[in-house]
Amino acid sequence: MGVAITGIGTVAPGGVGREAFWDLLTAGRTATRRISLFDPSGFRSQIAAEVDFDPRAAGLTGREIRRMDRAAQFAVVCAREAIADSGVDLAACDPGRVAVSVGSAVGCTMGLETEYAVLSDEGREWLVDHRHGVPHLYGYMVPSTLAVEVAWETGAEGPTALISTGCTSGLDAVGHGVELIREGSADIVIAGATDAPISPITSACFDAIKATSPDNDDPEHASKPFDARRNGFVLGEGAAIMVLEDAERARRRGASIYAEIVGFASRSNAFHMTGLKPDGREMAEAIRVALDQGRVDPSEIDYINAHGSGTKQNDRHETAAFKRSLGARAYEVPVSSIKSMIGHSLGAIGSIEVAACALALKRQVVPPTANLRDADPECDLDYVPVTAREHAMDAVLSVGSGFGGFQSAMVLARA
Repeated sequence: MGVAITGIGTVAPGGVGREAFWDLLTAGRTATRRISLFDPSGFRSQIAAEVDFDPRAAGLTGREIRRMDRAAQFAVVCAREAIADSGVDLAACDPGRVAVSVGSAVGCTMGLETEYAVLSDEGREWLVDHRHGVPHLYGYMVPSTLAVEVAWETGAEGPTALISTGCTSGLDAVGHGVELIREGSADIVIAGATDAPISPITSACFDAIKATSPDNDDPEHASKPFDARRNGFVLGEGAAIMVLEDAERARRRGASIYAEIVGFASRSNAFHMTGLKPDGREMAEAIRVALDQGRVDPSEIDYINAHGSGTKQNDRHETAAFKRSLGARAYEVPVSSIKSMIGHSLGAIGSIEVAACALALKRQVVPPTANLRDADPECDLDYVPVTAREHAMDAVLSVGSGFGGFQSAMVLARA
């Protein structure tokens, strides 16, 4: 059973909204800059891909802004755009048949960090004083709040879940939504992911393991997946929410379909918290199962949206996975990483990349890998450097790789 994407909403670095997001990708512009959300001067990596987000301008009320963490605000704004885009009348639907699946790696990080600073008197008090906390502090503590906010916004009374599997959360949340439709638990799923991790605690954690790029003097070119000069990923933030429906149901109501999700699989390497095996076996296995599920032959894949984080081990790992799973086709198919333009928004990025794949299929354009000018000899595939490419596509593959060994793959087909 194909599952159709009938609506897309995005909040991403470089622009709020689906069209601004697509314009940035196809122009090959980067949205990375010096961090402005806090003073980063004491950190090794002082750059990120931030969203220029005004919650009032995005339509949120004062009460919603006060209640919701930045990540929740992103998700709700995306859900509104996706539902409007889909043309679905949720008021006419059985609310028990509308489900929500939201992914996030780090939950309400910004709200928690802000409140900890207040409760601890800027870290001076070892024992925090709860009397100074906001009324909604418990909601920041519980990651499922993000899914609940989307359910409240949409009136969904079907299955509601928060999927947290590190950097594959976005792909896995959409995959979970697909399964809810296939198993008959829902007719419509509001699915995607959100993360707003650009905060001192997140920056400190990635600084400690030297995972992020220290190219503070040239933030625009710091994220350069598959380039021989790459030296780590650039932290990002954002969200993407999609409306998923059974494809036949969507056609009957005359919906405009971006793409159909025909296959999804995930695996784990059970190996190391941050390390990857060089052969890419687990990612290759996820790709193989997703292809089999969608009855898609490797020779039919026309584009690969890579994880492409810009770390040396990841780029080599997934290059090996593509060769292992697709064989000779890996050398023929264009591959690109949009993280080169919008950074790595942790759990959110997988759903943002699915949105990019759906738009690429609809508009027959492959987004580029920005900043790729000096290819790593070990990364010897067609990574679409610098400039977007018009390209005929019927089926595309999107993959994700996350700390903890998570490996996920999704196959989308042209409607």
